[in-house]
Parts: sequence; C-alpha cells; structure tokens
Amino acid sequence: MTQEAQIARPLPGPAMDGAPPWAALAAQSRQFRTPCGAGEMVWHCWGEGGAPLVLLHGGAGSWLHWIRTIPAFAGERMVVVPDIPGLGGSAVPPEPDPATIAAIVLSGLEEVIGKSPQGEGARFDIAGFSYGGALAGFVAAQAGSRARSLTLVGSGGLGIAINSVALERVRDKSGAERDAANRANLLRWMIADPAHLDAQAVAIQDWNSRHARYDSRPIGRGALLPEQLRQLDIPIAGIWGEQDHAVRGSLHHVEATLRAIRPEMPFRIVPAAGHWVAYEAPDAFARALREVLAPP
Repeated sequence: MTQEAQIARPLPGPAMDGAPPWAALAAQSRQFRTPCGAGEMVWHCWGEGGAPLVLLHGGAGSWLHWIRTIPAFAGERMVVVPDIPGLGGSAVPPEPDPATIAAIVLSGLEEVIGKSPQGEGARFDIAGFSYGGALAGFVAAQAGSRARSLTLVGSGGLGIAINSVALERVRDKSGAERDAANRANLLRWMIADPAHLDAQAVAIQDWNSRHARYDSRPIGRGALLPEQLRQLDIPIAGIWGEQDHAVRGSLHHVEATLRAIRPEMPFRIVPAAGHWVAYEAPDAFARALREVLAPP
C-alpha cells in the first residue's frame, strides 16, 4: 500500500462558490489507499488520539455521510472513514457478497491503523449507517478481538420489512431538474424535516449518486446481520432516527429484533430525525454515539 501526501487532495464534486462544501474538511484529513479488487479503496482519517473510531457510510454513499460527525470526534479519537468498495472513490469489489467486501475493508483498516500512532493491532470501535451497519457487523465478526464495540445506525440487514419509497430517477437529469430530483429523494428517504435540507446535503447526495457503482439494496433488505451479531462478544448499540423513513411505524420491531440477540444493549432514538440521523440531528447524534461507545 502507498500512503498519499499528508495534505490530502479534496475529492472532486459539485462546485459551491468555486469548491465543494466539504473541501475544507477533506483538506484536514490524511488519505490512504489500500487494495480493492483491480483497484484501490480510499480512506480518510482525522485526529490521532484514543482508540480508532471507524465509520462506515450507507448505500449509494461515501465518507460524506459522516461530514457532521467527524468534527465532533476528531479532537479525541483517530476517526477513520473509508469509501466502501464500489462507492464513492473506491474501486468495485471483486465479488458482491458482504463477507468479501468486509474482508477488503478489514484488511485495509489494519494497514491504515498500522501506519497510525496507535500502531499495528490497535483495537477499534466501529459504527455503520444503513447498509454500512450491516457491513460493520461482518467486519466486526471477522475482526474478532480487534473490535472493541459495534454501533448500528439506522442499519439494514436485520430482516425487517423496509418501507417502499418511489425515488426520482436522477441519472438522466441535469441542472435544476437534477437538483430538484435530489431534493425530492432526500426528503422521501433520508431527511424528515424539510427545514433541515440544505444545499450541502443536496451536493453530497448528487456526488454520491454520480459515484455509486454497487447496488447494496439486496444486503440492506436481507436478514444476514443477526447471524453476525450472535458471533460477537463485544458491546453492541443501536441509534435510530425517530422518523426513519425505512422503518417508519416499525421502530419497535427493530429494537425487539436487536434485544432478542443482546437484551442489555443500549438503543437510542433521536427525536424527529430521519434515516440520515447523523446529518439531520448532528449534535443529538454525536451525544448518543458518545454515550454508547466504549471509553477511548
């Protein structure tokens, strides 16, 4: 593996006043690239202290799903945020199954952590959003004792019926028409309160959709995660938005499913927030995540 320059190159994206709205945060990161199929997997890291905190984004997403969470933890943790294979800036995986993708993520994570002050073999906390929650369960199961805790954030893969939502097609649109479609999709699936939908969220949604080359929906709609959770001997927690579109009306089923596996697990519900809870309610989400994480 080769490490990129310590001054990271911001990933390209829709311009806002001449630069993507995430350019400043990207420029503060250390970027790494690790093997992924025929290409590379992209990693962004902030901070150097404490146990590494690994954040896995959702389907059709990128590290940008965590843009409002990273600053809350970078001062106290090494925050490690990859683009999952087939999404964002990372190459497609050689096989589409979650076990293969998790192995690629874990191998890359070990390299990235090995080059940090924590050093090779350092234990890490991992949190996953939506599809990233299901994948985080596989990563934690493969990592064994190297994982300290797992936090599921609006996670898929639990075998719970996911609400069907008709989304606007964006790939054949441009300009104002594409912008309107992205806004509509965010309100239908990701964000509950229209007042919380801003230009940055739209820009992130647009960049993510342009770079998504892997369809994670079969994993998110499946029931593979409980088997992985039963293998774990580490703290597990759940954080969901109260108005999560994916499971609206079924949040009690989510909690019951998780507590059937781990009765004592913390389960936090962030009031009035939608599926993309870390973006829509960043302060409340950061408090909830800090409460359930193992001490750094």
